[in-house]
Amino acid sequence: MWSREQPTGPGGVVHDPRKLGAFLHGRRIYEEMASVWPTADQNPSLSEDIREFGRIWMRTPKVVFSKTLRQVEHNSRLAEEDARVEVAKLNQQVEGDLGLGGATLAAWFVKLGLIDEFRLFVRPIVLGGGKPYFPHLDRPLNLRLVETRTFPTGVVLLRYERRDT
Repeated sequence: MWSREQPTGPGGVVHDPRKLGAFLHGRRIYEEMASVWPTADQNPSLSEDIREFGRIWMRTPKVVFSKTLRQVEHNSRLAEEDARVEVAKLNQQVEGDLGLGGATLAAWFVKLGLIDEFRLFVRPIVLGGGKPYFPHLDRPLNLRLVETRTFPTGVVLLRYERRDT
């Protein structure tokens, strides 16, 4: 995670994590999240928005896609099936959107056509490297811009929906 600044908190207008039915994580993002959020609500040096996100993360079900982890904690389970099957099951089991985290997992889901909305946050930082937003695709991915927003920090939200053609 390269930016500590967030455009809004848990109850913000950009995205309310309380409305998520489940989080989908790859191994790396799960390990990062699991190292912070279980005790975040007890840390008085964190803002109330950040502490609230910790509480949300702890109570929201999580599915972790990993070939190396053997166990997970914090209301999480390891994916047991192919990503398409897992997503189909979750869509039947939980109310709300599925929140996807982790560049490698996101790239895999893009290739499988499992993402119907993209919320891209462009931060005013030039890293000079890193993982690209999108993987190499065999054919174009047609998107429709449905929202843009610029925040006082310079962060820009670009929200797209997949346009099936």
